[in-house]
Amino acid sequence: MRFPLAREGQNKHILAMSELLHIIREKIAAEGPISVADYMALALGHPEHGYYQKRDPLGLKGDFITSPEISQIFGEMLGVALADLWQRMGGGPISLAELGPGRGTLMADLLRATKNIRGFHESITIHMIETSPVLAHQQYLKLRDAHPRMEWLESVEELPENKIFFVANEFFDALPIRQYVMTEEGICERRIYWNDTRQTLDYVLAQPSLALAKSGSKIPPGTVMEQCPAARSVMRQLSGRIAAHGGAALLIDYGYLGEAYHDTLQAVKAHQFHPVLKDPGEADLTAHVDFPSLAAIAKESGLAIYGPVPQGLYLTRLGATLRAEMLQRNASDAQRTAIAAGLDRLISPQAMGELFKVLAVTSDHVRGMPGFE
Repeated sequence: MRFPLAREGQNKHILAMSELLHIIREKIAAEGPISVADYMALALGHPEHGYYQKRDPLGLKGDFITSPEISQIFGEMLGVALADLWQRMGGGPISLAELGPGRGTLMADLLRATKNIRGFHESITIHMIETSPVLAHQQYLKLRDAHPRMEWLESVEELPENKIFFVANEFFDALPIRQYVMTEEGICERRIYWNDTRQTLDYVLAQPSLALAKSGSKIPPGTVMEQCPAARSVMRQLSGRIAAHGGAALLIDYGYLGEAYHDTLQAVKAHQFHPVLKDPGEADLTAHVDFPSLAAIAKESGLAIYGPVPQGLYLTRLGATLRAEMLQRNASDAQRTAIAAGLDRLISPQAMGELFKVLAVTSDHVRGMPGFE
């Protein structure tokens, strides 16, 4: 037992936490109250103290768990769907890029499930788009022998300009959002300031914006509205590349299908909900994804739209239940129980089956799009 070493690590952890709060307070002192988007960008992505820069947030020892970590069936089904789509679109050389690949589990399962599909592995070059050094290292350890053509990049701009498949599972939900509140005077942006009395970060409303204020609105006062300029910007990048060079994007996330007139911003720490403005850099921050706006951007680029459909329905259509039955045939009793529990969590309406949605966009109109027919 190395108590001195443990204490040293704890002191560094506390210092990093206070440093980020100090940085946020300095920004507020210099510029005035900051937007929710600015706060999210710093809390999640600060180069030194941001949440994703210094930890592996996944699993029981982390703060949350994603579909690929729940069951191998998730990545396998996505792999089969993409290989099928590749065949329907004529095959040939193609880039396969995953945005925010976590620990690399999805890609590992995808590659294993498609290894016997003739020509697919020989045709793909894999690009892992990752900004977290910790997670990029985890991905490398898992995938270094999985495929001969694989590289790690930090942005979509670094990708080669050729035909491409994008995969993004729980990527858009972590992009910074802006929040607005309807008041009697008009729509005001919700911003964040330092409350000297409480010695905490807190919310404050900016002055009503002339560009946003709407007379005669039926939206009741107090209603929170959200926008995600970052998500729209990324979607324009993906759609532009697909429109120019061919390919598709498969997006899986939790989100909504209509207008979202409520506060969806949340923080999670150690698998429990956590106050959003407490301990910046120490908790995961996410917000529900506006799927209609992403679909609209893709449509503006001339792409074909499929979905969004609930994750449970999508995976079931791809054969997730049959795959679970195959895995259970040669499994122990404990393994069979775990396989069933994992599948249920992915597809049950009471778990992830309804909350999570799947949206696909393609450069070609594909008949019988896998999972959406």
